Amino acid sequence: MIREEIRRLTTWEERHRRLFARVAIAIALSVIVDAVASILVWAWESGVKGSDIHGFGDAVFFVTVQILTVSSSLKNPVTAAGKVLDVFLEVWSIFVITAVAGSFSAFFGSGDA
Repeated sequence: MIREEIRRLTTWEERHRRLFARVAIAIALSVIVDAVASILVWAWESGVKGSDIHGFGDAVFFVTVQILTVSSSLKNPVTAAGKVLDVFLEVWSIFVITAVAGSFSAFFGSGDA
């Protein structure tokens, strides 16, 4: 049993390629969303009274943390456009987390078949 599991860990099958592709797509799309959203947050929130976004670095930090944790230590956006984008980022992160979790589930489930 142990030898079989070790053999399965050291082989590269179609299911490994599918998992890798799905995770790579999720990461690539998230990097694109992160870059575009950072520019938008910076444009919309920078310099606005009550905003914690004072520069592009703050915008990148805010967006990246929203995507990774659905949370941030910065205040919520103060502009209407920023608030809509914030909700989109939270939905995006939940979607990516569930898609990647489902991919891992399918990967492990197909290995037991």
